[in-house]
Amino acid sequence: MYVPSQFAAPSEAAVHELLSRQGASDLVTWDGRHMVATTLPLLFDPGAGALLGHVARNNTQWQHAGTEALVIVRGPDAYVSPSAYATKHEHGRVVPTWNYITAHVYGTLIAHDDPAWTEDLVRRLTTRHESARPSPWSVDDAPRPFIEGQLRAIVGIEVAITRIEAKWKLSQNRSPADIAGVRASLATGTESERQVAAAMADPDERD
Repeated sequence: MYVPSQFAAPSEAAVHELLSRQGASDLVTWDGRHMVATTLPLLFDPGAGALLGHVARNNTQWQHAGTEALVIVRGPDAYVSPSAYATKHEHGRVVPTWNYITAHVYGTLIAHDDPAWTEDLVRRLTTRHESARPSPWSVDDAPRPFIEGQLRAIVGIEVAITRIEAKWKLSQNRSPADIAGVRASLATGTESERQVAAAMADPDERD
């Protein structure tokens, strides 16, 4: 990924937070002839240095085990209008752009065709996404024979991380006045736009 120095990730901790809070990400592999991609939720395990998930057994991507995989993780993103720049009114030499946070995670794909491993992963994913809900759903809420059938229909996958390329493109190449203008224009927009505006704040200004 092309990452100019001004758009480098602020810290390893920030990258880990992005990986820990991701929703669905894109797993990309090569089958020998074509690129193959699957969108799926993944669990970041910093202790193991891995991203964990599962795919349908009929999805042959798990058979690419042993090859290099790329996981594209997306944070918030937002369109930036030239009208948001203070310099538009000074000289007009401005164009639209896009602000975003993303990480490209590379690693070796490992398949876990093991119901015990997969069930543990499913329970961990479920806890992560259900824990904040008023009435969290549990794997144990479903009949055990049904769960066992579902587990037979999936295969666990792990991306053992070898390197991470992360990019925080948040108008760092603009003047302070332009940055302030972009933040103000995004701060009252969609949820993703508000998240970008918050990420653009100076560290001392963040909650």
